[in-house]
Amino acid sequence: MSSEDPDIELIKARKLKEMREKAAAMEKALAASTAQQQKKQPSSRDIVNGFVHDRGDEVIRLAYEQYPAQTEAIVAKIAQLITTGELTERISGGELLSLFRSIGLRIRVDTTITVEDDGKFIPLSEKFRQQDD
Repeated sequence: MSSEDPDIELIKARKLKEMREKAAAMEKALAASTAQQQKKQPSSRDIVNGFVHDRGDEVIRLAYEQYPAQTEAIVAKIAQLITTGELTERISGGELLSLFRSIGLRIRVDTTITVEDDGKFIPLSEKFRQQDD
């Protein structure tokens, strides 16, 4: 019986090593799977950007530049309303801008007025310059 003990101990040690390696591999695979799931979940900003139209993405970008913390809270709430189905209609840039302004965030948006002149759209200021000449 004493001659079998070292062999049995070697077999046990080998099996234990294999089990540890399998456990480590499974843990690594689980961690990778969890990381992929987190990457697949879109951020609140991505959800809202996909739901806006008519310069809405520009309004969100400007809001994040001017009021990052407040905008994150607002966008997170809008994304929650979208994912729960309480908000079903798409949001225009004007509506989004109005929402931010009603909350007290004065988002500055660059605007230009263009007019049609000989089939081309030109800025209104250029049109006035042409008339002065």
